[in-house]
Amino acid sequence: MPLILSINDASISRAVALLRAGRLVAFPTETVYGLGADATNGQAVAAIYAAKGRPTFNPLIIHVAETHALDNLIEWNDTARLFAAAFWPGPMTLILPRIADAPVSLLASAGLETLAVRIPSHPAAQELLRAVALPIAAPSANASGKLSPTTPEHVAESLGDAVDLILAAGRSQVGVESTVVNLTSAIPTILRPGGVTQEQLERVLGRKVAVFEASDDSAPPSPGMLSSHYAPHIPVRLNAETVSDNEAFLAFGPDLIKGGVARLNLSVQGDLNEAAANLFAMLHELDKPTYAAIAIAPIPQIGLGLAINDRLRRAAWR
Repeated sequence: MPLILSINDASISRAVALLRAGRLVAFPTETVYGLGADATNGQAVAAIYAAKGRPTFNPLIIHVAETHALDNLIEWNDTARLFAAAFWPGPMTLILPRIADAPVSLLASAGLETLAVRIPSHPAAQELLRAVALPIAAPSANASGKLSPTTPEHVAESLGDAVDLILAAGRSQVGVESTVVNLTSAIPTILRPGGVTQEQLERVLGRKVAVFEASDDSAPPSPGMLSSHYAPHIPVRLNAETVSDNEAFLAFGPDLIKGGVARLNLSVQGDLNEAAANLFAMLHELDKPTYAAIAIAPIPQIGLGLAINDRLRRAAWR
């Protein structure tokens, strides 16, 4: 079973060291316990998906301690600043355009041009985030599809040794996830109801806030929902065994296939965590109009390979 420690200076220091080393730490927030990793470290983010058994690379919520820590991550707008002043720290997540050179891994945002960001109010979360001084990606600390964890024991039972440390602070106060609000369009839209109500948002904004109702598999980019997916502008060809001279090639493992006008390798060692960490950045790099297509080597249908292949199938669909 994972190590469970009460909140004190020593356990916070230990958690900071683990997070900076690319390891996973579960920590309390006012909503539920989160499974935290350094959001700027692609392999650490990939470890979140592996630990949760998350079937697709849904966007993850990025946690920081203060609003100024978001200045190099997202593009603010007036509504975002209004909501931030009213409800942060607290159980609200905002989806905003990510700055082009934001240091957050593309895997954490599922290759999208937005980031889901939040400032939790739980004292332990605040202490940890201030001490680590990094943006922390943190979905709920439970196996994918299972009940959200509101106690450290829930985390241990669900994730076991997949998490390196659990910071324990009793039962979560709110017990449901944060409200997710999309602020990338003219009308603010609740994508996931949670700890801040529609009425509270409308009272602060002074006008109506929409509530998204999913009707198919093209739901908006929100944690906890199906998400829209990054698709290159040029065709994608999966399970490639040959590569044309005018195609870019995305390899995996030993690079035995010849040809291609450009070549990148998701993981020379065949490491699926490394491949997941590199996936979106490499797709972006090969997405050039001068290439006829992106040919992609076969990816094993095991572990994170399931999620990688899911994303690639969606990217290849036309």
